[in-house]
Formats: sequence, structure tokens, C-alpha cells
Amino acid sequence: MKPLAQGGLVYSTEHGRMCPHCRQPEAQCICQPAQPAGFADGIIRVMRETKGRKGKGVTVIKGAVMDLASLTALARQLKAVCGSGGTVKDGVIEIQGDHVDAVLTELKKRNLAAKRAGS
Repeated sequence: MKPLAQGGLVYSTEHGRMCPHCRQPEAQCICQPAQPAGFADGIIRVMRETKGRKGKGVTVIKGAVMDLASLTALARQLKAVCGSGGTVKDGVIEIQGDHVDAVLTELKKRNLAAKRAGS
């Protein structure tokens, strides 16, 4: 599908962020894949990052090949296990704090291929 000309609807007070291509809410977008291009080997990478967060550490989970609804549900369950907040941004789950070991344990309980990445 071709992108719309400049000036397309990108935000609605009723639905939030809108896809500029299909003009649907981002959660219901049908024109783009739910997972951005990245790791294609099916292994979920779990790492701790502080870059761009003023020294505050977050646990980042990348490479989960799921639709947005499943990814959001997984994020909600991982946040509950870790007892902290977090979000889903661009197909990547971010959980506040250093919870790499707890996340790896939980993902392996769910029979998902996961490994520690980074240093």
C-alpha cells in the first residue's frame, strides 16, 4: 500500500496513534508487519540497557516473533513476575530495572527459546 501524501491523520484523541498508511489505530493496523525486521533466527534476546535513559537500567526483550496483542500480553505477564513497570515499543519489550535472570527463567518456563545478550 502506498503511503499517504503529507498531512495524513497520525493521532486521534479517541484512538491514540494512527497508522498513516491505512488510517487505522496502531493496534489494529493491517498494512505493516507487527514485528520489525531484526533477528530472524527465532531466539529471544534479553539484555540490560542504560543508553539514553540517564543511567537508569531497563531489561530489554528483543526478537519475540508475535503479533502486537500477544507481545503486549507477554509484557504484562513479565512485568507481573518482575513486580515492576514497563512498556512495548516498536516490537521490543522494556521492563524497568535489572530483571534479566527473572525474565530468562520465565521465558524458559514458557518453552520460548531465549538467551542473554550483551555484556
